[in-house]
Amino acid sequence: MPKRVLQGVVVSDKQEKTLVVKVERRFTHPLLKKTVRRSKNYHAHDETNRFKAGDQVWIEETAPISKLKRWVVLEDAPKA
Repeated sequence: MPKRVLQGVVVSDKQEKTLVVKVERRFTHPLLKKTVRRSKNYHAHDETNRFKAGDQVWIEETAPISKLKRWVVLEDAPKA
């Protein structure tokens, strides 16, 4: 099964080798037929401390790295 890849914005880079990335998804509400935005924060591993708050990043699912980290930051954007 392929690993999930999500795009988001770095919210916090204060931790060592860890980023908090906000991923927003949009969907149509089943009853109201209105576009709804939902967001979720993910902790992602950034080995080189390269990214700063406000950067757009791609994160990929991985085996657990720590208690909260199950994602790793991709260095390049995937070819989609």
